Amino acid sequence: MNTFSLLNGLRFIDSFFPSGGYAYSSGLEAAVQAKAVRSGDDLFLYVEDMFRQGIAHREAVAVGVAHDALFCNDLQSALSIDHELHAMKLGQESRVASQRMGRQVVKIAVEQPAAHAVVLDFYAAMEADRTPGHFPVALALTLADASWDKAETIAAFCYQTAVGFVSAGLKLLPIGQREGQHLLERWMPLLDECARRAAESNRMTAWSPIQDIYAMRHSRLESRLFRS
Repeated sequence: MNTFSLLNGLRFIDSFFPSGGYAYSSGLEAAVQAKAVRSGDDLFLYVEDMFRQGIAHREAVAVGVAHDALFCNDLQSALSIDHELHAMKLGQESRVASQRMGRQVVKIAVEQPAAHAVVLDFYAAMEADRTPGHFPVALALTLADASWDKAETIAAFCYQTAVGFVSAGLKLLPIGQREGQHLLERWMPLLDECARRAAESNRMTAWSPIQDIYAMRHSRLESRLFRS
């Protein structure tokens, strides 16, 4: 990857990017309020299980399929995996959060000079309500358009997702930034493993019922710091 491609893609996974991800906890807030997650070690295990049983087999695979779609000029594959991912997200809150973040990514991606036709057509389909526009698919198309390879794109998605959990954990748990960095370091082998496996698959599966249930419960909490 050349330096320009690296920098151009990093914009979209930086915490400064206005995707709105900071407003969502992916169900972690409900898990904390239920006292299922009380410490940094609990958060480590909670996220590890979510990656191994859910994200690595669902969202990460969708990233890889969407990345291939752009390089093959195959808009239909991108639309198909987007709809399939929508159907596999059981909770309304999770679906809406993913769609809102995806919309923000594509809106800025299409403003780039010489944006790829698949990105432009995906955006048009999203605006016409012909596709949900989920974040993993939108990010994959955007990073592929920035000339990131498939493994790098999946790894970037996994890393950004892990950072999101740390960011939420800093607000919800008695952990500091140093412990947050230690969590990311401990997850690195897991993220690498998940990215490599997802790059070799085009079929999504997932089984993370505990995390899905907490995500569904979030909207019914009496007090909330996060939107979802």
